Amino acid sequence: MTRDLLSEFDIDTARVDRLVGDALKGSEDGELYCEFSETESLLFDNGRLKSGAYATDRGFGLRAVAGETTGFAHSGEFSEAALKRAADAVSAVARGGGGTYSPPPQRTNRLLYTEANPIGTPGFEDKVALLQRVDAYLRDKDERVRQVTASLAASWQVVEILRADGHRVRDIRPLTRINFNVMVGEGDRQESGSFGMGGRKLFGDFLTEESWREGADEALRQALVNLSAIDAPAGAMDVVLGAGWPGVMLHEAVGHGLEGDANRKKTSAFAGLMGERVASKGVTVVDDGTIADRRGSLSVDDEGTPSGYNVLIEDGILVNYMQDRQNARLMGMKPTGNGRRQSYAHQPMPRMTNTYMLSGEASKDEMIAAVKKGIYAVSFGGGQVDTTSGKFVFGCTEAYMIEDGKIGAPVKGAMLIGNGPEAMQRIAMVGNDMALDPGIGMCGKAGQSVPVGVGQPHVLMNAITVGGTRV
Repeated sequence: MTRDLLSEFDIDTARVDRLVGDALKGSEDGELYCEFSETESLLFDNGRLKSGAYATDRGFGLRAVAGETTGFAHSGEFSEAALKRAADAVSAVARGGGGTYSPPPQRTNRLLYTEANPIGTPGFEDKVALLQRVDAYLRDKDERVRQVTASLAASWQVVEILRADGHRVRDIRPLTRINFNVMVGEGDRQESGSFGMGGRKLFGDFLTEESWREGADEALRQALVNLSAIDAPAGAMDVVLGAGWPGVMLHEAVGHGLEGDANRKKTSAFAGLMGERVASKGVTVVDDGTIADRRGSLSVDDEGTPSGYNVLIEDGILVNYMQDRQNARLMGMKPTGNGRRQSYAHQPMPRMTNTYMLSGEASKDEMIAAVKKGIYAVSFGGGQVDTTSGKFVFGCTEAYMIEDGKIGAPVKGAMLIGNGPEAMQRIAMVGNDMALDPGIGMCGKAGQSVPVGVGQPHVLMNAITVGGTRV
Protein backbone atom coordinates (compact mmCIF):
# COMPACT_ATOMS: atom_id res chain seq x y z
CA MET A 1 0.00 0.00 0.00
CA THR A 2 1.22 3.50 -0.87
CA ARG A 3 0.06 6.60 0.96
CA ASP A 4 0.40 10.20 -0.19
CA LEU A 5 0.16 11.98 3.15
CA LEU A 6 -0.08 15.52 1.82
CA SER A 7 -3.14 14.51 -0.18
CA GLU A 8 -4.84 13.35 3.05
CA PHE A 9 -5.36 16.96 4.13
CA ASP A 10 -8.87 18.28 3.44
CA ILE A 11 -7.37 20.85 1.09
CA ASP A 12 -5.36 20.40 -2.09
CA THR A 13 -1.58 20.05 -2.02
CA ALA A 14 -1.04 23.50 -3.54
CA ARG A 15 -2.93 25.05 -0.63
CA VAL A 16 -0.78 23.08 1.84
CA ASP A 17 2.33 24.38 0.06
CA ARG A 18 1.15 27.98 0.39
CA LEU A 19 0.26 27.66 4.08
CA VAL A 20 3.64 26.13 4.90
CA GLY A 21 5.46 28.76 2.86
CA ASP A 22 3.59 31.60 4.59
CA ALA A 23 4.12 30.08 8.06
CA LEU A 24 7.88 29.73 7.58
CA LYS A 25 8.45 33.11 5.87
CA GLY A 26 11.43 34.78 7.56
CA SER A 27 12.73 31.59 9.17
CA GLU A 28 16.19 30.17 8.59
CA ASP A 29 14.94 26.62 8.31
CA GLY A 30 11.98 24.40 9.13
CA GLU A 31 9.54 22.00 7.55
CA LEU A 32 6.20 20.26 7.61
CA TYR A 33 6.79 16.68 8.72
CA CYS A 34 3.91 14.26 8.02
CA GLU A 35 3.77 10.69 9.27
CA PHE A 36 1.59 7.60 9.16
CA SER A 37 2.57 4.55 11.21
CA GLU A 38 1.32 1.06 11.98
CA THR A 39 2.70 -1.03 14.85
CA GLU A 40 2.06 -4.58 16.02
CA SER A 41 3.49 -6.60 18.91
CA LEU A 42 2.89 -10.07 20.35
CA LEU A 43 4.26 -11.39 23.64
CA PHE A 44 4.18 -15.10 24.50
CA ASP A 45 5.06 -15.77 28.13
CA ASN A 46 4.96 -18.83 30.35
CA GLY A 47 3.11 -20.98 27.84
CA ARG A 48 0.43 -18.56 26.69
CA LEU A 49 -0.14 -15.44 24.65
CA LYS A 50 0.16 -12.74 27.28
CA SER A 51 -0.44 -9.66 25.15
CA GLY A 52 -1.10 -8.55 21.62
CA ALA A 53 -1.32 -5.00 20.37
CA TYR A 54 -1.98 -3.24 17.09
CA ALA A 55 -2.13 0.51 16.57
CA THR A 56 -2.10 3.14 13.85
CA ASP A 57 -1.19 6.78 14.19
CA ARG A 58 -0.89 9.73 11.85
CA GLY A 59 -0.21 13.41 12.17
CA PHE A 60 2.08 16.28 11.31
CA GLY A 61 4.62 18.51 12.99
CA LEU A 62 5.35 22.04 11.74
CA ARG A 63 8.66 23.63 12.73
CA ALA A 64 10.18 27.07 12.20
CA VAL A 65 13.85 27.67 13.06
CA ALA A 66 15.56 31.02 13.67
CA GLY A 67 19.04 30.89 15.17
CA GLU A 68 18.87 28.80 18.34
CA THR A 69 15.12 29.30 18.63
CA THR A 70 12.51 26.91 17.27
CA GLY A 71 8.76 27.13 17.06
CA PHE A 72 7.02 23.78 16.89
CA ALA A 73 3.42 22.59 16.79
CA HIS A 74 1.90 19.23 15.98
CA SER A 75 -1.50 17.69 15.40
CA GLY A 76 -3.02 14.28 14.78
CA GLU A 77 -5.51 15.84 12.36
CA PHE A 78 -4.81 16.38 8.67
CA SER A 79 -7.00 19.44 8.17
CA GLU A 80 -6.69 23.05 7.04
CA ALA A 81 -7.86 24.23 10.46
CA ALA A 82 -5.18 22.20 12.28
CA LEU A 83 -2.46 23.36 9.88
CA LYS A 84 -3.52 27.01 10.33
CA ARG A 85 -3.39 26.67 14.12
CA ALA A 86 0.09 25.19 13.85
CA ALA A 87 1.13 27.98 11.47
CA ASP A 88 -0.08 30.62 13.92
CA ALA A 89 1.92 28.95 16.70
CA VAL A 90 5.25 28.91 14.83
CA SER A 91 4.98 32.05 12.71
CA ALA A 92 6.19 34.35 15.51
CA VAL A 93 9.54 32.55 15.50
CA ALA A 94 9.67 32.72 11.70
CA ARG A 95 8.91 36.45 11.60
CA GLY A 96 11.52 37.11 14.27
CA GLY A 97 14.19 35.31 12.28
CA GLY A 98 14.65 37.76 9.44
CA GLY A 99 17.19 35.41 7.94
CA THR A 100 17.63 33.61 4.66
CA TYR A 101 15.91 30.27 4.36
CA SER A 102 18.57 27.55 4.17
CA PRO A 103 19.06 25.65 0.92
CA PRO A 104 17.30 22.28 0.82
CA PRO A 105 19.10 18.99 1.46
CA GLN A 106 20.67 17.17 -1.45
CA ARG A 107 18.27 14.80 -3.17
CA THR A 108 18.87 11.06 -3.37
CA ASN A 109 17.26 8.11 -5.12
CA ARG A 110 18.95 5.67 -2.76
CA LEU A 111 16.68 3.12 -1.07
CA LEU A 112 18.24 1.12 1.75
CA TYR A 113 15.28 -1.12 2.55
CA THR A 114 12.05 -2.47 1.16
CA GLU A 115 8.90 -0.34 1.18
CA ALA A 116 6.75 -3.40 1.90
CA ASN A 117 4.71 -3.54 5.11
CA PRO A 118 5.86 -6.37 7.43
CA ILE A 119 2.62 -6.33 9.42
CA GLY A 120 0.21 -9.03 8.32
CA THR A 121 2.79 -11.40 6.83
CA PRO A 122 2.76 -13.93 8.34
CA GLY A 123 -0.76 -13.61 9.74
CA PHE A 124 -1.73 -13.37 13.39
CA GLU A 125 -2.46 -17.08 13.80
CA ASP A 126 0.82 -18.08 12.21
CA LYS A 127 2.76 -15.73 14.48
CA VAL A 128 1.10 -17.13 17.60
CA ALA A 129 1.78 -20.67 16.41
CA LEU A 130 5.44 -19.78 15.88
CA LEU A 131 5.76 -18.39 19.41
CA GLN A 132 4.17 -21.59 20.73
CA ARG A 133 6.76 -23.65 18.85
CA VAL A 134 9.55 -21.54 20.32
CA ASP A 135 8.20 -22.15 23.83
CA ALA A 136 7.86 -25.92 23.29
CA TYR A 137 11.27 -26.17 21.60
CA LEU A 138 13.13 -24.53 24.49
CA ARG A 139 11.28 -26.48 27.18
CA ASP A 140 12.07 -29.75 25.39
CA LYS A 141 15.68 -28.75 24.91
CA ASP A 142 16.64 -28.76 28.60
CA GLU A 143 14.76 -29.83 31.72
CA ARG A 144 16.24 -26.88 33.62
CA VAL A 145 14.17 -24.40 31.59
CA ARG A 146 11.62 -22.81 33.92
CA GLN A 147 10.26 -19.93 31.88
CA VAL A 148 10.26 -18.90 28.24
CA THR A 149 9.34 -15.46 26.94
CA ALA A 150 9.24 -14.83 23.20
CA SER A 151 8.03 -11.76 21.35
CA LEU A 152 7.53 -10.38 17.86
CA ALA A 153 7.24 -6.72 16.94
CA ALA A 154 6.86 -4.87 13.66
CA SER A 155 6.20 -1.36 12.43
CA TRP A 156 5.66 0.42 9.13
CA GLN A 157 6.24 4.17 8.91
CA VAL A 158 5.51 6.51 6.00
CA VAL A 159 7.22 9.90 6.21
CA GLU A 160 6.78 12.97 3.98
CA ILE A 161 8.71 16.19 4.51
CA LEU A 162 7.69 19.46 2.84
CA ARG A 163 9.85 22.59 3.04
CA ALA A 164 8.85 26.19 2.41
CA ASP A 165 10.85 26.19 -0.83
CA GLY A 166 8.71 23.33 -2.18
CA HIS A 167 11.37 20.67 -1.63
CA ARG A 168 9.55 17.43 -0.85
CA VAL A 169 11.00 14.15 0.44
CA ARG A 170 9.34 10.80 1.09
CA ASP A 171 10.58 7.71 2.93
CA ILE A 172 8.89 4.41 3.83
CA ARG A 173 10.46 2.52 6.73
CA PRO A 174 9.75 -1.07 7.81
CA LEU A 175 11.10 -2.48 11.07
CA THR A 176 10.91 -5.98 12.56
CA ARG A 177 12.27 -7.68 15.66
CA ILE A 178 12.07 -11.06 17.41
CA ASN A 179 13.25 -11.68 20.98
CA PHE A 180 13.85 -14.72 23.17
CA ASN A 181 14.35 -14.79 26.94
CA VAL A 182 14.93 -18.00 28.88
CA MET A 183 14.96 -18.60 32.63
CA VAL A 184 16.73 -21.73 33.85
CA GLY A 185 17.15 -23.06 37.35
CA GLU A 186 18.70 -25.68 39.59
CA GLY A 187 17.37 -25.84 43.12
CA ASP A 188 16.93 -22.32 44.46
CA ARG A 189 19.22 -20.72 41.88
CA GLN A 190 17.79 -19.16 38.71
CA GLU A 191 19.54 -17.37 35.87
CA SER A 192 18.43 -15.96 32.54
CA GLY A 193 19.69 -15.52 29.02
CA SER A 194 18.38 -13.52 26.09
CA PHE A 195 18.86 -12.98 22.40
CA GLY A 196 17.13 -10.90 19.76
CA MET A 197 17.41 -10.02 16.10
CA GLY A 198 15.82 -7.52 13.78
CA GLY A 199 16.23 -4.97 11.04
CA ARG A 200 14.52 -2.89 8.38
CA LYS A 201 13.11 -5.83 6.48
CA LEU A 202 10.28 -8.32 6.49
CA PHE A 203 9.94 -11.19 8.95
CA GLY A 204 10.91 -13.81 6.37
CA ASP A 205 14.62 -13.90 7.19
CA PHE A 206 14.03 -14.19 10.93
CA LEU A 207 11.17 -16.67 11.05
CA THR A 208 12.71 -19.55 9.15
CA GLU A 209 13.08 -22.68 11.28
CA GLU A 210 16.86 -22.46 11.16
CA SER A 211 16.95 -18.78 12.08
CA TRP A 212 14.62 -18.78 15.08
CA ARG A 213 16.16 -21.99 16.45
CA GLU A 214 19.61 -20.39 16.33
CA GLY A 215 18.28 -17.40 18.27
CA ALA A 216 16.48 -19.56 20.82
CA ASP A 217 19.56 -21.75 21.26
CA GLU A 218 21.71 -18.67 21.90
CA ALA A 219 19.36 -17.43 24.65
CA LEU A 220 19.39 -20.86 26.29
CA ARG A 221 23.18 -21.14 26.00
CA GLN A 222 23.66 -17.81 27.75
CA ALA A 223 21.24 -18.78 30.54
CA LEU A 224 23.06 -22.08 31.16
CA VAL A 225 26.43 -20.31 31.21
CA ASN A 226 25.12 -17.92 33.85
CA LEU A 227 23.72 -20.82 35.86
CA SER A 228 27.28 -22.03 36.49
CA ALA A 229 28.81 -18.56 36.89
CA ILE A 230 30.76 -17.54 39.99
CA ASP A 231 30.74 -14.08 41.57
CA ALA A 232 32.73 -11.52 39.62
CA PRO A 233 35.86 -10.04 41.18
CA ALA A 234 36.23 -6.34 41.94
CA GLY A 235 39.09 -4.00 41.17
CA ALA A 236 41.05 -2.49 38.29
CA MET A 237 41.92 -5.05 35.63
CA ASP A 238 42.28 -5.56 31.91
CA VAL A 239 39.04 -6.18 30.03
CA VAL A 240 38.49 -7.78 26.63
CA LEU A 241 35.19 -6.69 25.08
CA GLY A 242 33.49 -9.03 22.65
CA ALA A 243 32.62 -8.18 19.05
CA GLY A 244 29.18 -6.96 17.98
CA TRP A 245 26.64 -6.06 20.68
CA PRO A 246 29.28 -4.89 23.23
CA GLY A 247 29.53 -1.87 20.93
CA VAL A 248 26.56 -0.60 22.96
CA MET A 249 29.16 0.66 25.46
CA LEU A 250 30.83 2.63 22.65
CA HIS A 251 27.42 3.98 21.66
CA GLU A 252 26.59 5.19 25.14
CA ALA A 253 29.94 6.18 26.60
CA VAL A 254 31.30 7.87 23.46
CA GLY A 255 28.59 8.20 20.80
CA HIS A 256 26.25 10.52 22.70
CA GLY A 257 29.20 12.75 23.48
CA LEU A 258 29.84 13.17 19.75
CA GLU A 259 26.35 14.48 18.91
CA GLY A 260 26.40 18.08 17.70
CA ASP A 261 23.99 19.67 20.17
CA ALA A 262 25.95 18.54 23.24
CA ASN A 263 29.15 19.95 21.77
CA ARG A 264 27.59 23.24 20.67
CA LYS A 265 26.23 23.72 24.18
CA LYS A 266 29.54 22.50 25.66
CA THR A 267 27.78 19.84 27.74
CA SER A 268 29.85 17.01 26.24
CA ALA A 269 33.11 15.66 27.56
CA PHE A 270 34.36 15.97 23.95
CA ALA A 271 33.47 19.66 23.54
CA GLY A 272 36.32 21.77 22.16
CA LEU A 273 38.48 18.76 21.32
CA MET A 274 38.10 18.77 17.52
CA GLY A 275 41.41 17.79 15.95
CA GLU A 276 42.81 16.43 19.20
CA ARG A 277 43.59 12.88 20.26
CA VAL A 278 40.64 11.44 22.16
CA ALA A 279 41.37 7.72 21.75
CA SER A 280 44.31 5.38 21.34
CA LYS A 281 46.08 5.21 18.00
CA GLY A 282 44.37 2.69 15.74
CA VAL A 283 40.86 3.50 17.00
CA THR A 284 38.46 4.67 14.28
CA VAL A 285 34.77 5.21 15.07
CA VAL A 286 32.09 5.86 12.46
CA ASP A 287 28.37 6.50 12.38
CA ASP A 288 26.94 4.93 9.27
CA GLY A 289 23.28 5.23 8.32
CA THR A 290 23.80 3.78 4.84
CA ILE A 291 23.98 0.03 5.53
CA ALA A 292 21.17 -1.79 3.73
CA ASP A 293 18.44 -3.32 5.92
CA ARG A 294 20.12 -2.39 9.22
CA ARG A 295 18.01 -1.30 12.17
CA GLY A 296 19.59 2.15 12.49
CA SER A 297 19.80 2.91 8.78
CA LEU A 298 17.84 5.66 7.02
CA SER A 299 17.55 6.50 3.35
CA VAL A 300 17.00 10.08 4.54
CA ASP A 301 16.87 11.44 8.07
CA ASP A 302 13.83 13.20 9.55
CA GLU A 303 14.80 16.53 7.97
CA GLY A 304 15.18 15.01 4.51
CA THR A 305 19.00 14.88 4.52
CA PRO A 306 20.44 11.65 3.07
CA SER A 307 22.13 9.59 5.76
CA GLY A 308 25.89 9.25 5.51
CA TYR A 309 29.02 7.32 6.36
CA ASN A 310 30.51 9.74 8.89
CA VAL A 311 33.95 9.19 10.40
CA LEU A 312 33.89 10.65 13.92
CA ILE A 313 37.22 9.51 15.37
CA GLU A 314 40.01 8.65 12.93
CA ASP A 315 43.09 6.82 14.21
CA GLY A 316 42.33 8.25 17.65
CA ILE A 317 41.79 11.87 16.48
CA LEU A 318 38.38 13.58 16.80
CA VAL A 319 37.45 14.70 13.27
CA ASN A 320 33.66 15.19 13.20
CA TYR A 321 30.40 15.40 15.11
CA MET A 322 26.97 14.06 14.17
CA GLN A 323 24.76 16.93 13.07
CA ASP A 324 21.20 17.86 12.27
CA ARG A 325 20.59 20.97 10.15
CA GLN A 326 20.17 23.49 12.97
CA ASN A 327 23.28 22.53 14.94
CA ALA A 328 25.35 22.22 11.78
CA ARG A 329 24.41 25.76 10.74
CA LEU A 330 25.11 27.20 14.19
CA MET A 331 28.49 25.45 14.37
CA GLY A 332 29.51 26.28 10.80
CA MET A 333 29.56 22.61 9.83
CA LYS A 334 27.67 20.42 7.36
CA PRO A 335 24.58 18.33 8.20
CA THR A 336 25.52 14.66 8.42
CA GLY A 337 22.10 13.03 8.03
CA ASN A 338 21.64 12.54 11.79
CA GLY A 339 18.55 14.70 12.36
CA ARG A 340 16.11 12.22 13.91
CA ARG A 341 12.82 12.33 15.80
CA GLN A 342 10.64 9.71 17.45
CA SER A 343 7.45 10.80 15.68
CA TYR A 344 5.57 13.75 14.19
CA ALA A 345 4.95 14.96 17.76
CA HIS A 346 8.69 15.49 18.39
CA GLN A 347 11.33 17.87 17.11
CA PRO A 348 14.46 16.50 15.37
CA MET A 349 17.82 16.51 17.10
CA PRO A 350 21.26 15.00 16.40
CA ARG A 351 21.01 11.24 16.96
CA MET A 352 23.11 8.20 16.09
CA THR A 353 22.22 5.67 13.37
CA ASN A 354 24.61 2.68 13.26
CA THR A 355 27.68 3.55 15.34
CA TYR A 356 30.67 1.23 15.37
CA MET A 357 34.45 0.90 15.62
CA LEU A 358 36.37 -0.30 12.59
CA SER A 359 38.56 -3.40 12.68
CA GLY A 360 42.21 -3.31 13.63
CA GLU A 361 44.89 -5.96 13.24
CA ALA A 362 44.85 -8.05 16.45
CA SER A 363 43.10 -11.39 16.87
CA LYS A 364 40.86 -12.32 19.77
CA ASP A 365 43.36 -15.00 20.82
CA GLU A 366 46.19 -12.45 20.93
CA MET A 367 44.14 -10.23 23.25
CA ILE A 368 43.21 -13.05 25.60
CA ALA A 369 46.83 -14.23 25.70
CA ALA A 370 47.98 -10.71 26.65
CA VAL A 371 45.89 -10.62 29.85
CA LYS A 372 47.33 -11.92 33.11
CA LYS A 373 44.13 -11.43 35.10
CA GLY A 374 41.00 -9.80 33.75
CA ILE A 375 37.50 -10.11 32.38
CA TYR A 376 36.19 -11.21 28.98
CA ALA A 377 32.88 -9.33 28.54
CA VAL A 378 30.84 -11.05 25.83
CA SER A 379 27.49 -9.30 26.25
CA PHE A 380 25.99 -6.32 28.04
CA GLY A 381 22.63 -5.48 29.54
CA GLY A 382 21.67 -2.11 30.92
CA GLY A 383 23.97 0.81 31.60
CA GLN A 384 24.05 4.45 32.64
CA VAL A 385 26.09 7.30 31.19
CA ASP A 386 26.53 10.96 32.11
CA THR A 387 27.25 12.65 28.76
CA THR A 388 28.66 15.77 30.40
CA SER A 389 31.31 13.97 32.44
CA GLY A 390 31.57 10.84 30.31
CA LYS A 391 31.19 8.56 33.34
CA PHE A 392 29.55 5.20 32.66
CA VAL A 393 28.42 2.01 34.42
CA PHE A 394 27.54 -1.12 32.40
CA GLY A 395 26.38 -4.52 33.58
CA CYS A 396 27.63 -7.67 31.84
CA THR A 397 25.05 -10.33 31.00
CA GLU A 398 27.74 -12.80 29.95
CA ALA A 399 31.35 -12.61 31.08
CA TYR A 400 34.30 -14.85 31.93
CA MET A 401 37.47 -14.66 33.97
CA ILE A 402 40.76 -14.43 32.08
CA GLU A 403 43.68 -15.92 34.01
CA ASP A 404 47.21 -16.37 32.69
CA GLY A 405 46.11 -15.70 29.14
CA LYS A 406 43.26 -18.21 29.09
CA ILE A 407 39.48 -17.90 29.35
CA GLY A 408 38.31 -19.34 32.65
CA ALA A 409 35.11 -19.63 34.63
CA PRO A 410 31.99 -17.61 33.77
CA VAL A 411 31.24 -14.78 36.21
CA LYS A 412 28.05 -13.02 37.21
CA GLY A 413 27.47 -9.52 38.56
CA ALA A 414 30.35 -7.89 36.67
CA MET A 415 29.97 -4.12 36.22
CA LEU A 416 32.31 -2.04 34.08
CA ILE A 417 32.87 1.43 35.53
CA GLY A 418 34.78 4.28 33.97
CA ASN A 419 34.90 7.46 31.93
CA GLY A 420 34.23 7.28 28.18
CA PRO A 421 37.01 9.57 26.89
CA GLU A 422 39.48 8.10 29.37
CA ALA A 423 38.49 4.52 28.51
CA MET A 424 39.09 5.25 24.82
CA GLN A 425 42.67 6.15 25.71
CA ARG A 426 43.05 2.80 27.49
CA ILE A 427 42.42 0.72 24.37
CA ALA A 428 45.55 -1.39 23.88
CA MET A 429 44.50 -3.67 21.01
CA VAL A 430 41.75 -3.53 18.35
CA GLY A 431 40.55 -6.79 16.84
CA ASN A 432 40.32 -7.78 13.20
CA ASP A 433 36.77 -9.10 13.51
CA MET A 434 34.35 -6.14 13.50
CA ALA A 435 30.73 -7.27 13.77
CA LEU A 436 27.43 -5.43 14.01
CA ASP A 437 24.81 -6.26 16.60
CA PRO A 438 21.93 -8.57 15.56
CA GLY A 439 19.50 -5.66 15.22
CA ILE A 440 17.96 -4.99 18.61
CA GLY A 441 19.12 -1.51 19.63
CA MET A 442 16.91 1.33 20.86
CA CYS A 443 18.34 4.67 21.94
CA GLY A 444 16.77 7.16 24.31
CA LYS A 445 17.56 10.87 24.46
CA ALA A 446 15.55 13.82 25.80
CA GLY A 447 12.47 11.64 26.11
CA GLN A 448 12.63 10.32 22.53
CA SER A 449 13.43 6.75 21.44
CA VAL A 450 14.70 5.72 18.00
CA PRO A 451 16.06 2.42 16.58
CA VAL A 452 19.85 2.25 16.28
CA GLY A 453 22.65 -0.16 15.53
CA VAL A 454 25.99 -0.72 17.27
CA GLY A 455 29.12 -2.72 16.56
CA GLN A 456 32.80 -3.23 17.12
CA PRO A 457 35.57 -5.82 16.87
CA HIS A 458 37.07 -7.45 19.96
CA VAL A 459 38.84 -4.75 21.97
CA LEU A 460 41.38 -4.96 24.79
CA MET A 461 41.18 -2.15 27.36
CA ASN A 462 43.77 -1.82 30.12
CA ALA A 463 43.07 -1.08 33.79
CA ILE A 464 39.28 -0.73 33.71
CA THR A 465 37.45 -0.69 37.03
CA VAL A 466 35.32 -3.79 37.48
CA GLY A 467 32.61 -3.79 40.10
CA GLY A 468 31.87 -7.22 41.56
CA THR A 469 31.21 -9.07 44.79
CA ARG A 470 34.41 -11.11 44.99
CA VAL A 471 37.73 -9.54 45.91
